[in-house]
Amino acid sequence: MSMYGVTYCLSTTYHPQTSGQVKVSNRGLKRILEWTVGENRASWSEKLDDALWAFRTAYKTSIGCTPHKAYWALKHVNFYLKTAEKTKKIHDSKIKNRIFNIGDPVLLFNSCLKIFSGKLKTHWSGPFTITKVFPYGTVELSLPDGLNFKVNGHRVKHYFEGDVPQLVVSDL
Repeated sequence: MSMYGVTYCLSTTYHPQTSGQVKVSNRGLKRILEWTVGENRASWSEKLDDALWAFRTAYKTSIGCTPHKAYWALKHVNFYLKTAEKTKKIHDSKIKNRIFNIGDPVLLFNSCLKIFSGKLKTHWSGPFTITKVFPYGTVELSLPDGLNFKVNGHRVKHYFEGDVPQLVVSDL
């Protein structure tokens, strides 16, 4: 596959955004095949080359040209570095840099994916107390019974009285 420039990637389970573009492309290709094969759906393999040609040469509004033209234009790509740097600067200015100290009360985000979870339930549990702050954003939290565990700093937020009612922690 590397000979053709194809890289094999694994997608994250329970993350539908990962393969969204593939699903959209396959749906378009499926529609073309449905229109061309007619009642006898056994001839789809004979029509596949024509359907692929039609799909690749059709104008796509999301990229502003045909996929065929986009493929061959890669060597002429001009990255607008100044625009990208400006966009990054604006994005970075909106990110809140949270600083955690030992003894701060925090809430922990429970990111477990459940098929039929309550949509209106809060995903934050706690409050917990920070017992140690590690470099690169890792923090150690303590449970009321004295057990400590480490989590990424992106999963915690400062707790202020009245944020959420105190919840019982299950399945850390």
